Parts: sequence; C-alpha cells; structure tokens
Amino acid sequence: MPMLITIDLGNTNLTIGLFDQEQLAHHWRLATDHYRMPDEYGLQLLGLLDHASCSRDNLTGICLSSVVPPLTSRVSEACLQYLGQEALIVDAGIKTGIRIRYEDPRAVGADRVADAVAVHHLHGGPACIIDFGTATTFNALTKEGEYLGGAITAGINLAAEALYQRAAKLLRIDLQRPPSVIGRNTVHAMQSGLLFGYVSMVEGMVERFRQELGPEMKVIATGGLSETIARETEIIDILSPWLTLDGLRIIWELNQ
Repeated sequence: MPMLITIDLGNTNLTIGLFDQEQLAHHWRLATDHYRMPDEYGLQLLGLLDHASCSRDNLTGICLSSVVPPLTSRVSEACLQYLGQEALIVDAGIKTGIRIRYEDPRAVGADRVADAVAVHHLHGGPACIIDFGTATTFNALTKEGEYLGGAITAGINLAAEALYQRAAKLLRIDLQRPPSVIGRNTVHAMQSGLLFGYVSMVEGMVERFRQELGPEMKVIATGGLSETIARETEIIDILSPWLTLDGLRIIWELNQ
C-alpha cells in the first residue's frame, strides 16, 4: 500500500511519521545526532521501515522540515540514497495553504509553519499553537488562516540544564511532578519551579494571546513535553503531540 514518510528535524529530536493515506500508522521520536552521517541516517530510516513491515517500494513520497540547516542535506541525501525518494523540503516557495504575515516569512521555522498548516486544516482558527520543544513557542493563527507570529522562550529542559550548569549546588533532575508546590528538598523545589512555573507561564501567555485573537481562540499543544504540561492545566483545548507530522502530510499533498 502507498505510504508517506514525514520527518521533522529539530535541535533535540528527530521525529518521523509513516502515513497510510491520512492515518498516522507509525511514529518515532529519536535523538538528533549532529555528528551522524548520511549513511547512518539512511540505515536508521531503513531499520524503522523494516520495524513497520514497510518496504521502500511502498513509499509515495517524503516531506521534511528542519531547523538544523547543517543536517538538512545529510537527511535529504539519506532519503534519496536509501529510500529512493527526493524529499520535499519545507522552505520558501512551497504551497502551504496559509499566509505568513511575519515581517520576514523566511525566518519562521519550518516546524512552526507545519504546525500552523495542520491546525488551519484540521481545527481552524483563531488558535494559539504551543510547541513544547527545545524552545517553547507560542504561535498565533487567525480564523482566515493567517500566521501572525508569536513568542519564543527557552524550553523547560533547556531551563533545567541551565540551572544545573550555572548553579553550583543545583542538581541535574528528571522532570517529574513533585509531591507539592512547596518543595521540601532541592530536587522537589527544582521540579516545582520548572513544572508549575512553566504551567503558570503558559496560562499567562495564553490569556495574553486571547486578548489579541479573541475569546473564541482555541489552544492546541504539541511537542515532546506537551502531555506533561497538559496534565497540570485545563487551558489546553486540544492535545496533539504529533501535530507537526500532520502538517507535513498536508503540505506534501498540497504540492502534488
């Protein structure tokens, strides 16, 4: 059966989806390796297809978004050499079905574009799209499908690592829910500050976006830590951890 591969190449994770028409049949979230060569990426992709009992002969296409320019060519070369397909790379000039109203549209990350495309086609606007990745991004989409811009801050894992590296007495911790907001030891205090602090920041930013986009604004969360945050707040209307992959599928379809 015909299958489509979508790849989102981020600073921390390499997220891959295998679609059977509109259905996300398989998905994988791997660590981004900045030193991996095209052959290594190619063998990894073949291994994932084999795990999904899918032959490269069944592939109809590949759509790739990347915010790591040095790795874009390596992954696209791997797709061509090992999967026999030239990847459609999300970049200026491709059809997205939305209008980018950023001052410099080319400066918008390809993953943010894919997220906006998915929300426009699957849920509609106005919407605040929150992507919990290496950076936490808040993205504004109008009812008419215009991407207005947004806000960017350090991701929660990045903040945790900064605390560990820059504060001599603070530990490297796992991000887990502490027993209470008031931590009675250093680990619980850090977990409280990071988790509940980020939840409060998210709730505050959503309210500020709603003041500009209107009371009917939806809130859609995606990214590796979206489920962790969503468990601690009622502000999120739609939880879609694989939203970017859906956006890449839609972009690929629009460009055929």
